Amino acid sequence: MPDSPLLIADHDAVRLITVHRPDKLNALNAATLDALHAAFDAAAADDSVRAVVLTGTGPKAFVAGADIAEMAGLTPVQARDFSLRGQRMMRRVEKMPKPVIAMINGFALGGGLELAMCCHLRIAADSVKVGQPEINLGLIPGFGGTQRLLRLAGRAAVLELCLAGAPVDAARAQQLGIVNRVVPAAELEAETMALAAQLAAAAPLALRGILDCVNVGAECSLEEALEYESAQFGLVFSTDDMREGTRAFLERRKPAFRGH
Repeated sequence: MPDSPLLIADHDAVRLITVHRPDKLNALNAATLDALHAAFDAAAADDSVRAVVLTGTGPKAFVAGADIAEMAGLTPVQARDFSLRGQRMMRRVEKMPKPVIAMINGFALGGGLELAMCCHLRIAADSVKVGQPEINLGLIPGFGGTQRLLRLAGRAAVLELCLAGAPVDAARAQQLGIVNRVVPAAELEAETMALAAQLAAAAPLALRGILDCVNVGAECSLEEALEYESAQFGLVFSTDDMREGTRAFLERRKPAFRGH
């Protein structure tokens, strides 16, 4: 649709989802949150898609934040509902059974950083800045920023970014553990799509098992998490991909995984 806030394209088994609101620096309004939720539902259900890359249109912004013009007129109840809407969408991304990479091509501020953090991996151009500047508007993060930043970077980092409200550059973000890789801006797309292609060629059910173990383990005790991992380890022994992978290793050839 010409008025869609997203652009969606497939590159073999990699789906590229681009937030496309260039006049708003790709800011997240309610319609964009809903479109993203639907797009990730569709990617999860499509067996031909094995990995997803999420980015924003243009060189300036990945996602500059939530749409302040839309938020400014909300009542307290509406604001809570808007927060929950974003939380549900980002939790949908976080719980995807397929790997999701945030390709951070520009500013990722407020809701933009929250969107990047709910992805499984983050690759940033060396020119970008990220942050949680909500304090400068008399607000707090509403799409999971305090909680995912706490889990990614720790208490000191979340307090630094959220209380001071100042963005940090890509090198500092990598140092804090917020992004996985920093690459020259000119190489960002090639590096990200190469990683996505690598993940798309991996065993899909094993990828899903790893993602499940990490999601479950982050929220429970070590003993429970280890038990869950053992159960998932046993489960993959029922797959054709496991037999193909071990056979290929013994035969010294590249495996051909099919997701069975």
